[in-house]
Amino acid sequence: MNTSTKKTIFFLSFFFLLSAGFMYYYWKTKKDSPGEGKLKIVGTSKVGPFSFISQEGKTITDKDVAGKIRVVEYFFTTCKGICPKMNESLATVYEQYRHDNEVVFLSHTVDPVHDTVGAMMAYSQKFNADPQHWIFLTGEKQALYNMARYNYLISAQDDTSGVSIDKDFIHDNHFVLVDREDNIRGFYDGLDQVEVKRLITDIKRLKEEK
Repeated sequence: MNTSTKKTIFFLSFFFLLSAGFMYYYWKTKKDSPGEGKLKIVGTSKVGPFSFISQEGKTITDKDVAGKIRVVEYFFTTCKGICPKMNESLATVYEQYRHDNEVVFLSHTVDPVHDTVGAMMAYSQKFNADPQHWIFLTGEKQALYNMARYNYLISAQDDTSGVSIDKDFIHDNHFVLVDREDNIRGFYDGLDQVEVKRLITDIKRLKEEK
C-alpha cells in the first residue's frame, strides 16, 4: 500500500469518526433540550397519598390512580371567572386521551360545601366526562387545599380580600402533569392554547418513557 493510499484511508477514517461524533453530540443535545426528549422532574418530593369523593360518590385514593399519568386541576362548579375557560381547555386535552387507560384527569373543587357529589356529577356531564377517566373530586376543604399547596405545588384557598369575582375562592389557573411514579413533570397555563397543546404533547412524551 503506497503512501498516498494510506493518507486517503487515514483522512476518510478521521472524517467518518468526526461525523459520527458530531451526529452523537447533535442527537444528545436535541434529546436533552427543552421540549425534546425526557421531561424534567419538578420539585424534590413525590405527590403524596390522598382520599377524596368522586362525582359517582365513590372514595378515590392515590391507589386508584397508581401507575397512571395524571392531569390535575382545581376549580369550582359555580365559578364565573377562569373555570369555564380552563375546563374547555381541559376537555380538549381529555378528548385526545379519553379512551387511554394510562391517563387519568383529576379535577378538584375548592368549594366542597356547594360542590356536592350531585353538583359534581351534573357539572361533569357538561363535558361528557367518563368517570373512569375524568374524575371530579370533592371532600374535606383543608385536605383539598393542602393537597394543592403541598403536593401539586399550586394555590387553592379562601380569598379573604373580598374582591374576588369568584365568590371568595382563589385557585390556580395551571394544570399539573404527574407521571406514573408520582413525580410532577410540568405546569401548563389552562388559559393559554399554546400551553394546552404543549400539555397534549407532553402526555404523549410521558407515555413513551420506559
